[in-house]
Amino acid sequence: MRDYDEVTAFLGKWGPFQRLIFFLLSASIIPNGFNGMSVVFLAGTPEHHCRVPDTANLSSAWRNHSIPVRLQDGREVPQSCRRYRLATIVNFSALGLEPGRDVNLEQLEQEGCLDGWEFSQDIYMSTIVTEWSLVCEEDWKTPLTTSLFFVGVLLGSFVSGQLSDRFGRKTILFATMAVQTGFSFLQVFSINWEMFTVLFVIVGMGQISNYVVAFILGTEILGKSVRIIFSTLGVCTFFAIGYMLLPLFAYFIRDWRMLLLALTVPGVLCVPLWWFIPESPRWLISQRRFKEAEDIIQKAAKINNVTAPVVVFDPVEQQEQLPLKQQKVFILDLFRTRNIATITIMSLLLWMLTSVGYFALSLNTPNLHGDPYLNCFFSALIEVPAYIAAWLLLRTLPRRYVIAGVLFFGGSVLLLIQLVPAGYNFLSIGLAMLGKFGITSAFAMLYVFTAELYPTLVRNMAVGVASMASRVGSIIAPYFVYLGAYNRVLPYILMGSLTVLIGIITLFFPESFGRTLPETLEQMQKVKGFRYGKKTKGSMEKEENSKVIITSF
Repeated sequence: MRDYDEVTAFLGKWGPFQRLIFFLLSASIIPNGFNGMSVVFLAGTPEHHCRVPDTANLSSAWRNHSIPVRLQDGREVPQSCRRYRLATIVNFSALGLEPGRDVNLEQLEQEGCLDGWEFSQDIYMSTIVTEWSLVCEEDWKTPLTTSLFFVGVLLGSFVSGQLSDRFGRKTILFATMAVQTGFSFLQVFSINWEMFTVLFVIVGMGQISNYVVAFILGTEILGKSVRIIFSTLGVCTFFAIGYMLLPLFAYFIRDWRMLLLALTVPGVLCVPLWWFIPESPRWLISQRRFKEAEDIIQKAAKINNVTAPVVVFDPVEQQEQLPLKQQKVFILDLFRTRNIATITIMSLLLWMLTSVGYFALSLNTPNLHGDPYLNCFFSALIEVPAYIAAWLLLRTLPRRYVIAGVLFFGGSVLLLIQLVPAGYNFLSIGLAMLGKFGITSAFAMLYVFTAELYPTLVRNMAVGVASMASRVGSIIAPYFVYLGAYNRVLPYILMGSLTVLIGIITLFFPESFGRTLPETLEQMQKVKGFRYGKKTKGSMEKEENSKVIITSF
């Protein structure tokens, strides 16, 4: 009895067909990179202070002193949400009194920004914050906007797999591309924050669904030897490329509506891919559509310039390959025993806190000193070596020690930021990027580690539940960034502490490297603390036959 890989082995491992699928599916991920992080610039908050109406009868001296000042990074800046009571200073101005000389400004009554705000245009021409005045009493809406986008990502995670199983990988891939692009286009015409945010939730649903389905389609079409490369250097690296393009677009397009419109263009350019990316032959076979699967493989053989058998898929043989009935499993099976429950709870914490660190660092780039566009570019660029490092480390070293090591490294450098003197901003940025490197490397390793810990029966469900925990982390992450408005280093102290903590917890996981993948819940390893067993020859041979692909959603 031959499986799918054996039947299609005549195509080769890395022919023109495989290269075409590899690069086209990876390219389809690029829009996800800048759509996923676009809120960094769409919801940027420029410096601002209360507006003093031009009609107010004030002398130039009183107009220049109408806003209280505060100390920020050693310099005096206007307060963002308060001004001196306008009626009072108009009266002083009419009497000819001078601020500071005749009137003690510290004793003057203050009021809120009753006439709105004036926003600096040094960095942004306009954002949703300046458009709808999401500052001061309304500043809670900014992190909520980002959190609701990730709520959409969470909802998309629920439905993407089921839809692609029901309607096909290719159909759902392009349908979710259309959702992401179409609703991003509709956001351009938002008339208020509520409309923008509701559409943003739907964009989030399309964004993750597109990513997941492209990943599934690639792993089903490509051979075993190419899947690991596709899931790391393909999918993840092209996501980082899209992320790097975001600050380039934003630098030249400073208006949020025009920026959003420009970000929809690459999605439209993906439409011609419909005629080059085939449906998954594996999915077609699972639907008993053998003739369509046969046509795709025959076409692939022509592209690779190899001779295909007259009949590639024998309907009788493939029918026997289809599973008859799978044992039902429930989410409570992940908590059946104390050992399994302990591993599951630690996995949920590991995924959630790593996600908090990754997304909080990504979203916090505008708050770093220096050029926010350059900082965002470096934040994206550092992900490429992080993914390569994760791939190399997982090939040779024990999982829990590697993951704990990069988390310790990432968390420690984040904690060092609070010790950097005020004048060494470049050092703060460098430490933040090194922290991002460590946390991104850990994030990329979590899929393979979790998949190796759990038995076949619940493996997919375990990874799915853990992945949902990471979505919860991404929903929380914007509020870590929000804390930076009160204390610049507080987000780094919290992220660093939690990252080091979860690194310590990781050391208590059982080791999976070089071990036989468990098939039943009873075969799951015990939580053994710091002990690490030696690999056997048999387990090493089993490992080669039980490779688990690495990815980072």
